[in-house]
Amino acid sequence: QVDTPQNLYDYPVNEFVAGFMGSPQMNFIDAKLGKNGNDYTLTFGACTITVPKKKADGAVANLADYVGKEVVFGIRPEDVHDEPEFLAKVSDGIVEADVEVTELMGAETYLYLNCAGINLTARVSPRNTARAGDVIKMAIDVNNIHLFDKETEKVILN
Repeated sequence: QVDTPQNLYDYPVNEFVAGFMGSPQMNFIDAKLGKNGNDYTLTFGACTITVPKKKADGAVANLADYVGKEVVFGIRPEDVHDEPEFLAKVSDGIVEADVEVTELMGAETYLYLNCAGINLTARVSPRNTARAGDVIKMAIDVNNIHLFDKETEKVILN
């Protein structure tokens, strides 16, 4: 893929580009795409989130072709939030996770989490007080999810 750095970051055409751009790299999670009425859902571990209609309408591939199949769900660490304000205003994408490791990086903290057996990295404020062993609530910003074909690794949804 050849494009501006921002477009490579925001609109990767495959898993390689998505993982190459950004630090720490994008979280890649095996998930099952489902359909609930007019909404598409992603189920991973014990969590289910709804794909925003605006995102689903802008899919690169026909999402209906992937219903009932496993896809790769991508979310960048900075799109996994722990701020009380963010948690209070969202109704979807909230997961409970065990904090395995915290890494203070100066201007930010990396949280290495386990969400029902699924590893997840979050990039949060350095004022975060979570410590290893804590169980915390995190919110995935569903407006910034990516979906990739499990076999071809090509983007389905940016």
